[in-house]
Amino acid sequence: MTEKADHQSGLGSILEAAQSTINNLFDVTADAFVGKADSLRDGTELSPVDFPRDLFAHRNAQTEWWYYTGHFETESGKQFGFELVFFKRRTDLDRFGYVPLRLLGNPIHFAHFALTDCNTKGFRYSHRKSSNGWLDLPAAASENHYYLRLGDWTVRESHGAHVLKATINTDIVFEGNLVAEKPVVLNGSGKDGVSFKDKGEASRYFSFTRMNLEGDLTIDGEVEHFRGSAWMDREFGTWTATEKQKGWDWFSIQLEDRTELMCYQLRDGSGAVSEFSSGVLVNIDGSSVPLKSEDFSITPKGYWKSPRTGATYPSGWQIAVPNLDLNATIIPICEDQELDTRGTTMIVYWEGACEVRATRDSKSISGRAYVELVGYDRSHDSPNLAHFLMGSEFDHPPRSIFG
Repeated sequence: MTEKADHQSGLGSILEAAQSTINNLFDVTADAFVGKADSLRDGTELSPVDFPRDLFAHRNAQTEWWYYTGHFETESGKQFGFELVFFKRRTDLDRFGYVPLRLLGNPIHFAHFALTDCNTKGFRYSHRKSSNGWLDLPAAASENHYYLRLGDWTVRESHGAHVLKATINTDIVFEGNLVAEKPVVLNGSGKDGVSFKDKGEASRYFSFTRMNLEGDLTIDGEVEHFRGSAWMDREFGTWTATEKQKGWDWFSIQLEDRTELMCYQLRDGSGAVSEFSSGVLVNIDGSSVPLKSEDFSITPKGYWKSPRTGATYPSGWQIAVPNLDLNATIIPICEDQELDTRGTTMIVYWEGACEVRATRDSKSISGRAYVELVGYDRSHDSPNLAHFLMGSEFDHPPRSIFG
């Protein structure tokens, strides 16, 4: 047994040394062709949010996103939910096995767009990526003003409004104009918009929790004007993913009394809730009440299993904030609002439009919500390089949103 153990130990050492050598060879190649990797840490990782500067892109943030969700109704009475998100990822520290990802692009831009038909319970989505290579869609994220682009999908600021455009194939065009009703809200378990994921690991995170939404939706050449309400989340930084960040459940809730609730639970590998989870309650006048992880609870009411990926997600929730005498039941518009973005951001997640039935101070309140569930599918633990390289723009799934 000792001889066998020694043999296995020796073989392991040889394989480890070989892997280190291969890694070094790829690193040298990457250094020669695209430059040395940056640590992306300059001592400002825990600095307070600087608004409006931090609305713009950051050269040295490893990960950043601009996230819009909302609900609207067309002039003919059709109701929809939407999600539009732009990501920018510096790839200095990322690898596909032996291969430094910066050889494929640095930074890489991603975007997701999804539309939920609340009347027919239909769901459509599309996702894109670009490193501004010669076959890629043009992409940009300005560091000097608010402007994002990935192909013909854009977000920009004009006269205080956020102007959005996204498409799904050639049959759906979404164009929206969003104006904030309330001041920006600083989120997170730290101070001044610092959102800790674990000890010493944090992003900066702020939101516009209620934005007037107006625009036009084109479906198969027919244009309808719409009005509604939206939510915008902005998060950026360089942090290390730890055991306490294996997934999260995130909720943005707009109640009819014109208050808003955001809360999220970070989960570890066993599914336990991290103490770094947090939330915020935004009052009618825009003032806010920060919530620690112990100030609220999120209880699943049921589950849904995806017929495509096999992932099982919570479906329906009870949220309680005892100190504010607030209880809310969150009900998905439809169960199947799963996005398979393994060809772009390399994850499968659930994000969808929901209805809200709540009570506060013993009074009934209705509302709308968006919910994001990440980490229930674990395919990103072993990402597929070929899938990532072939993934460009997708229109999913082949189900009509028209009934």
